[in-house]
Amino acid sequence: MTQKVRVRFAPSPTGALHIGGVRTALYNYLFAKKHGGDFILRIEDTDQTRYVEGAEEYIQEALKWSGLKVDEGVGVGGPHAPYRQSERKELYRQYSDQLLESGNAYLAFDTPEELAKKRQEAEQNKEPFIYNSVSRNQMRNSISLSCEETQKLLDEGAPYVVRFKIPEDETLHLKDIVRGDMSVNTSTLDDKVLFKSDGLPTYHLANIVDDHLMEISHVIRGEEWLPSLPLHVLLYRALGWENSMPEFAHLSLILKPVGKGKLSKRDGEKMGFPVFPLAWEESAGYREDGYFPEAFVNMLALLGWNPGTEQELFTMEELIEAFDLSRVSKSGAKFDPEKVKWFNHQYLIKKTDEEIASLFMPILEEKGISISKDKLTAICGEVKERVSFVSELWEQTDFYFQAPEEFDEKAVKKQWKENTANILQSLLDEVIVDSDDFSSANLEAKVKEWITNEELGMGKVMAPFRIAMVGGLRGPHLFDITEQLGKDETIARLKYAIEKLA
Repeated sequence: MTQKVRVRFAPSPTGALHIGGVRTALYNYLFAKKHGGDFILRIEDTDQTRYVEGAEEYIQEALKWSGLKVDEGVGVGGPHAPYRQSERKELYRQYSDQLLESGNAYLAFDTPEELAKKRQEAEQNKEPFIYNSVSRNQMRNSISLSCEETQKLLDEGAPYVVRFKIPEDETLHLKDIVRGDMSVNTSTLDDKVLFKSDGLPTYHLANIVDDHLMEISHVIRGEEWLPSLPLHVLLYRALGWENSMPEFAHLSLILKPVGKGKLSKRDGEKMGFPVFPLAWEESAGYREDGYFPEAFVNMLALLGWNPGTEQELFTMEELIEAFDLSRVSKSGAKFDPEKVKWFNHQYLIKKTDEEIASLFMPILEEKGISISKDKLTAICGEVKERVSFVSELWEQTDFYFQAPEEFDEKAVKKQWKENTANILQSLLDEVIVDSDDFSSANLEAKVKEWITNEELGMGKVMAPFRIAMVGGLRGPHLFDITEQLGKDETIARLKYAIEKLA
């Protein structure tokens, strides 16, 4: 690549950013960093009717949380500012005029009512209505009208749009990094509107102009824009920019976990998982649901891209090193909510016990529980393999901080026999009370020795002992628990269980 790699993520601020959009941004970012290039954020807000307050800030925050640092663009600035299309609107008119002067575009005065009538007539004839080389001659535009008629309409202030004049019956040969070579006949294309009657450009014109002026080398975007590729290539050609035209890569969809079609907000609501990186209005977000950003990014990277190895866990640096657009799948990637949880679990257990303790501490403080950092670190080390989220730690550790007052009925019914209270009382009197070294290894050795000497069998002692400590048959290694609880608390819990369950 001789030209410097410059890619852009160009969302519209029409609401929350779907994870499909984040994946598009991620692939752009990885490609740019792999080739020492720039990652640009541009906001495409030419459709002011769909603008949603707060959406732009949401997009920036989502990228930041995902670790995608913007090199140039909205919120950062750069040599091609401004990076909001609404602030560049004066710029686009000259390129619309250039296309009109070269005969590659024309003025169309058709009213919405006239267009609706034509569509209705086409429907009645069971034909699609396409505003193209055939139908344009029957419509009200500067091709079908005389120069005098056109000027008269302009003088009267008649509203108009600028349409691109698609060449007649030409086979276009298109290249796509992901999908390979394609061809399309221009007779199947319609004369898209480039400039609207409200004085703003459509996506198509603004997109091409901005990509050219910002020296974008590669356009990596979702497959929903694939039908627009022929028009965009024709626009580059008509504007005289064919030789500097970017390369294109269209990414496949993220698909529903069950059934067919694109993953939607409704799928997440129905199945109980987020489809947005951050919470938006009433919808959940991965950040708020307790996912680590690095786990979220790792999951997204592999949703449509195959590294060609068995490796599943990647740091951002490793993703940048391994990423290659040629290994992006042409077919859609089915979303798996359980796999996302698996990734979060992997990243949780990779964190140090100290890191987990720091994340867990605020949850305990909210519950009014005070504990030393060292002790909490040890506890987290004992249970972190059992959880996928920091928020789940409380369920696995509550017994460390509060003695059980009630006991699991099923566990008691199965494990607490007629003579269990006597056995535990003997254990308490003969082993626990006399143990000065209350370390896990020492107490385990003493208890097991006592069980052997008493010829009791492990099950008769260990299960009831656990019930007394935690209230049921759960938790990590029993003697790790007793070490954390300490001698006095262990004695108190045994006495309470013996009395309560006798």
